[in-house]
Amino acid sequence: MRIATWNVNSITARLPRLLAWLESSGTDVLCLQETKCTAEQFPRDELRELGYEAAVNANGRWNGVALLSKVGLEDVVMGLPGGPDYDGVQEPRAVSATCGAARVWSVYVPNGREVGHAHYAYKLGWFEALRTAVAGDAAGARPFAVLGDYNVAPTDEDVWDPAVFEGATHVTPAERAALTALREAGLSDVVPRPLKYDHPYTYWDYRQLAFPKNRGMRIDLVYGNAPFAKAVSDAYVDREERKGKGASDHAPVVVDLDVQG
Repeated sequence: MRIATWNVNSITARLPRLLAWLESSGTDVLCLQETKCTAEQFPRDELRELGYEAAVNANGRWNGVALLSKVGLEDVVMGLPGGPDYDGVQEPRAVSATCGAARVWSVYVPNGREVGHAHYAYKLGWFEALRTAVAGDAAGARPFAVLGDYNVAPTDEDVWDPAVFEGATHVTPAERAALTALREAGLSDVVPRPLKYDHPYTYWDYRQLAFPKNRGMRIDLVYGNAPFAKAVSDAYVDREERKGKGASDHAPVVVDLDVQG
């Protein structure tokens, strides 16, 4: 069973690349983030032609998440149970479902904007709600994982130059403590292998030639429980998909499991 996560940075802009990647990659389940479309605009017909069902939580703004599956979509939950609101609404940042042998979440953690901003406090509150929401599945016997754009680099090794990020979001002690608390709920970090260079970065800014200079960050993460982690046979960052015209600024993270889908 092959599971992947990818912040596509607009499914409309990236649709031809997404369809081509799905056809070539052999992915059974794909967690998408930053769809930037409404649920009605989501390209279900094109994906259905490739054999994928879709569960979509999106409202057309800059966020939005989805789950695509060839192995079933059961017990779908839209949103983060008990999650906080921002500006009076719960943003569409989570969707979960049972896909074959595994229970899977696709999450797009709030960015936080800057330390001290209301969105930063919202981000920390969102992590706390996520930890509570996944604790039961994390402790269960079924393979379970939370995949997506976490907007946090777990360690200094996960950014190209820690000095550049000093004092900024994505690397603060509070954000990293939130990741630690999530792992303590019964999840572990499934670290992918890079296809090039030494570090498995998943995001490179569009500006200042960050990608060709490999000035990246590892912020797209796969956190799995013990049965999930035990079943992992391979995990890698598909860096090739960050190349070329019209690419997202994130690359897919792909995980292979020795389970029947």
